[in-house]
Order: sequence, then C-alpha cells, then structure tokens
Amino acid sequence: MTPIDIFAWFIFLLTIASIVGIFVFLGLWPIMVADSRNHPQRDAIKVASWASLIMGAAFWPLVLVWAYSTRPSVRVMTGEEGEAAAYENRIRELEARLARLEAGKGGNA
Repeated sequence: MTPIDIFAWFIFLLTIASIVGIFVFLGLWPIMVADSRNHPQRDAIKVASWASLIMGAAFWPLVLVWAYSTRPSVRVMTGEEGEAAAYENRIRELEARLARLEAGKGGNA
C-alpha cells in the first residue's frame, strides 16, 4: 500500500465515522430537548425521532418542533407562575376569612 492509499482509507473511514456521528446526534437532539423541557410526551418524541431518521428524515423537523413545544395546560408552574398561583390562593383564603368576620361568625384572629 502506498501512502496515498493509506490516506484515502483514512479519509474514507473518517467520512463514515462523521456520517454516523451526525446521524446519532440528529437522533438524540429532540430527545435531549424534550428531557430538558420536561416534556410530557418525551417517550413518543424518542420513538418518532429515531423512526423519522430511519425512514428518511422527512418528518424529523416536525419532531424537533414537537420537542420544543409544550401545551400550556400541562406546563409545570415554576418561578413567577407558581408564586402568582400561591398569592391568588392566599388572597382567596383571606377574602373568605374577611367574609366570615363581617358576617359575625368570627375567625382566627
């Protein structure tokens, strides 16, 4: 084997390894996004990601968008949203207590 043949084989193997690495990265990307966003359908996203890549990647961009999207009704309240809900509950409790005091039924002092 000449040095050119060795260099050609090296480039060929490097190209194959790069293609496999890119394929694995693209398969894992929606899964990592869904995990980081605590997506309620992360298992379905995992299956759809790999299935889409194996079948030709036509729907893979849709799977990525799906991983980034979360319905507001299932979003976990954290940070300011959670604090706002806690304040609203406290206001309702205080209004009920005030109504009991005004009605003469008494309440905790």
